[in-house]
Amino acid sequence: MPIRFIIYGLLGWCAEIVWTATREKVTCRQRGWNLRGTSYLWMFPIYGLIAPLYEPAHNLIRAWPWPARGLLYMLGFFAVEYSAGWLLRRLIGTCPWDYSRHSRWHVRGLIRLDYAPVWFVAGLALEPVHNFLVRLTPAIYQALGR
Repeated sequence: MPIRFIIYGLLGWCAEIVWTATREKVTCRQRGWNLRGTSYLWMFPIYGLIAPLYEPAHNLIRAWPWPARGLLYMLGFFAVEYSAGWLLRRLIGTCPWDYSRHSRWHVRGLIRLDYAPVWFVAGLALEPVHNFLVRLTPAIYQALGR
């Protein structure tokens, strides 16, 4: 699982950079086509938590109907984002992604309720990624000489 923690961390960073660049262009906050996206170093371990948190949940609910799975993933992502933001506020005095300036649908600046559909879809989209990484992990360890 440590290798998948790293992979999910990297995938999460990449997805967030693409998301923020696309969102800025679509909402006309960015002129031109430089498509600058952003993320935070703090996000790597947060996205890495998909390995120990999401994967076991996915394994437990594989047989559930997709709407129920999507709802559970959405709630799980909200819980992790809220908890991580709360913890960062306690540790460093701020939450890097403070939504209170950007959305009226925020909860204490830590999560955005209007992102519910995004997290719902992201959770379902991660299912085939998880399945693929489970198959790929032995080959990665073999290539690393482990």
